[in-house]
Amino acid sequence: MRIIPRLDIKGSNLVKGIRLEGLRVLGKPFRFAEYYYKSGADELIYIDVVASLYGRNSLFDEIRQTARSLFIPLTVGGGLRTLEDIQNVLRAGADKACINTAGIRNPEFIRAASRKFGSSTIVVSIEVIKRDSGEYEAYTDNGRERTQLHPVSWAQRAEELGAGELLVTSIDKEGTGEGYDNNLIRSIAATVSIPTIACGGAGNLNHISDAVIEGKADAVSMASVLHYGYVTQFDSAADLDSEDDGAFLSGARQFTKVTPLTIDQIKNDLKAKNISCRI
Repeated sequence: MRIIPRLDIKGSNLVKGIRLEGLRVLGKPFRFAEYYYKSGADELIYIDVVASLYGRNSLFDEIRQTARSLFIPLTVGGGLRTLEDIQNVLRAGADKACINTAGIRNPEFIRAASRKFGSSTIVVSIEVIKRDSGEYEAYTDNGRERTQLHPVSWAQRAEELGAGELLVTSIDKEGTGEGYDNNLIRSIAATVSIPTIACGGAGNLNHISDAVIEGKADAVSMASVLHYGYVTQFDSAADLDSEDDGAFLSGARQFTKVTPLTIDQIKNDLKAKNISCRI
C-alpha cells in the first residue's frame, strides 16, 4: 500500500481548499515535499490546479528541484495537452504524467501517450461529483466542467486506451475531512485491473485504512491531514515562511474534522491492521 502526499500548486505556492475551491496559500511546495520524502512517503503528486484553465503547466522549476533532491516517484498533472507537454515534464524529472481534461476531450491522446511513453508513465485523473440524483459524473478543469461521463465507464475506457493507473478524486469529499467516497473508489477498483489511487476526504487514520479495506484502493493519496500535520511542528505563525498564510494554518490546527497526521502514524496504523506497506 502506497502513501502518496498530494500537493496542489498555483503559481509558485502550495495551496489547499475545500472541494477544490477557496484555495489558500500554505507555503512553498518543496518545503512540504522534502518533509514528506524524509518522513517516508512512497510517491508524490504535484497538480497545477489552474493549468487547464490557462492552457499551460508551470511546474517545471518545482519538478527540477524535487527530482534533484527527492528520490521517490513524482507524478505531475495539470494542463498536459500534447505529447510534447508530457515529454517536457518527464525531461524536467517527473516519473509519471497525470491526464484529465485533455484525455476526456480527446481520448486517443491517452492511447498515443501510453504508446510513446509506456502505460506505467500515464496516470488518468478522474474527478467526480455525485449529482442530486445519486449518480456520479466525471468533471474536468479541476472540477469546473461537466462531462456527462460516468466515472466507472470512463475508468474502463481509460484502461483500454492504455492508462497505467487511475487517480480517483471525490470533489464532494475533497478537503472536508469527512472520509473518502469508498463506494466510488470500490466501484472503479472492482472493474479495472490497473491500480486505483483513492483521493479526497481523508480526515483521520480510520478514513485511510477504510479506503483500503472498504474502498479496495491500491494506493491512498491525501493532503490536508499531512499538510496540517506538518504545520503543527511550528510553535507560531511567525515560524512559517513570509508567503505562508499563517492565520489560516494556525486555525487549521483546530479544524475539527481533520486530525493532523504524520506518514509514520499512517503506516504504523496500516501495519497494525495487517495492511502491508513500506515502513
